[in-house]
Parts: sequence; structure tokens; C-alpha cells
Amino acid sequence: MATTTPEHDKRVAGMIFGKIYPLYLDRLVKNGRTEEELDEVIGWLTGFEPQEIQDLIDEEVTYKEFFKRAKMNPKAKLITGVVCGYRIEEIGTPLTRKCRQMEKMIDELAKGRKMEKILRGG
Repeated sequence: MATTTPEHDKRVAGMIFGKIYPLYLDRLVKNGRTEEELDEVIGWLTGFEPQEIQDLIDEEVTYKEFFKRAKMNPKAKLITGVVCGYRIEEIGTPLTRKCRQMEKMIDELAKGRKMEKILRGG
């Protein structure tokens, strides 16, 4: 299993959340899911309300700033497995781990998993 490099972590930190969000949404819509479900998943993980998510998109915040402002759900540690070739629980950089946790939840949503399971029991 690959481990992240400082270059990778820097690239993740600098990505603009508002440029990635539409890619998440397109993927989910193609799989029969909704923007409301995407916002629910992101909100569960980060504590952001839908309007706050939109404000962050409009503000063009980086992932670094996005996760700096987030109030991570204590159950986020239950998000494990592999995403983008990285085992989440082995990622040493907290910011990169949080980003991959969010991507893992979005992957589960796209694959049709029940919301209760995605939200780790609520």
C-alpha cells in the first residue's frame, strides 16, 4: 500500500474545494444520488450546513482552509479502507487523511450504500 509523500500532501492541501465539489456531484448524480445527500455526507463529517458548504465554494477555499474550519465528527475515525490507492488509517498527514475520509464516504454514496452505514450509524 502506498504512503503519501510531502509533495502529494502539499498538492491536496492546495486543491480548491469548489473546483472538486462539482466533480463529486456529477459522479453522484450519474449514480442516482442527489446534492442533498452529498451535502449531508459532507456535513456529517465536517459540521458544515449546506449554506456554509456553498459559502466555502463561493469563497474558493483550499482543502487546507476547508478542513481548518471544519468541526470533524468524532466518528470519522471509523472511516477506514482504501481510496485513491491509499489506506486511510495509514495516512500520517491529518489533512490528507481527512480529505480521503471524505472521498471514501462519497465513494460509498456513489456505490449505493445506505446513508445510515455511510454515516457510521448516525
